[in-house]
Amino acid sequence: MAKATREAYGEELAKLVVENPKIVVLDADLAGATKTAMAKKACPERFFDMGIAEADMIGHAAGLAASGYIPFASTFAMFAAGRAWEQIRNSVAYPHLNVKVCATHAGITVGEDGVSHQATEDIALMRVIPGMEVYVPCDEAETKAVIDHVAETKTPCYVRLGRAAVENVYPAETKFDFSKVNVVRKGEKVAVFACGVMVQSALGAAEMLKADGIDLTVVDVCAIKPADEAGIVEILKSHDRIFTAEEHNIIGGLGGMIAEVAGEKCPKPIHRIGVKDRYAESGPAAGLMKKYGLDAEGVYKEIKENL
Repeated sequence: MAKATREAYGEELAKLVVENPKIVVLDADLAGATKTAMAKKACPERFFDMGIAEADMIGHAAGLAASGYIPFASTFAMFAAGRAWEQIRNSVAYPHLNVKVCATHAGITVGEDGVSHQATEDIALMRVIPGMEVYVPCDEAETKAVIDHVAETKTPCYVRLGRAAVENVYPAETKFDFSKVNVVRKGEKVAVFACGVMVQSALGAAEMLKADGIDLTVVDVCAIKPADEAGIVEILKSHDRIFTAEEHNIIGGLGGMIAEVAGEKCPKPIHRIGVKDRYAESGPAAGLMKKYGLDAEGVYKEIKENL
């Protein structure tokens, strides 16, 4: 069943806040949209609505972490990674405080909210911060596992979540190891590293390419940082052509990370599929994914044209 990763986040957080008395939840007046309202309903005494004041929310989260709590702070990705970047950098990451920034409505699938809300820079912004871990789950099962994982770590983390419902890639009972990349489709010679909703797009493209005699390997890279460099190098060495796919600017995100690993450890041309250093526009999520070549057909066409 299709479910948005933000909804899976809300469900898992509501469970964890009951189980762990150290977890506290903060939101910037968007609890209905980010789905932290589920945690509020489950445990209202450890939920704090900070109003439309994202920087203030991060400052409070830092203080709570310094006091021994495990704060989950949520708002839209544009405001979490953009507006509150300085507070995350100086108040959370620099003192290495245990804050979990779980940002929803990332990428162009925010849709009709338009460019002002379409964060296509957030992976790059968070990845560059020293000590910040970055995760981009692709479906319900992986999202819930990521939330369980970051709740157990002692490090600042950024989790990127989406607005739109996405089809399941993994069965609910899947056991995840976030120190490793996941090969969700094993092919030959041609591989694509993908994250988030682009895992589904890549799998759809793989089915189209099969009709052309191209057997595509699809690699889900949920942990952007710390990256599984050994696993990435193994794919680079065993495939002739490499692509990346992300619902993000092709600069600084997943594609940038893969290119950095390749440049240092296994030099190879990398073709990056994503938002090509431009802004999108307001419109339905599916229409935007199609227009900017990020749906299955778009990924298929770009891989075919560049082989």
